[in-house]
Amino acid sequence: MKNLLRAILAGWGAKKFGGGCGCFGIIIVFIILWILLGYLGLN
Repeated sequence: MKNLLRAILAGWGAKKFGGGCGCFGIIIVFIILWILLGYLGLN
């Protein structure tokens, strides 16, 4: 369940912050947010 929440939050943040950079930018932001959320304890 935590991975689902982590994926939803990372996806929402990637769409919000990486939307102007194209598909590659969204993927990079998603990966960065996924890692940061993992460090915060959502793993």
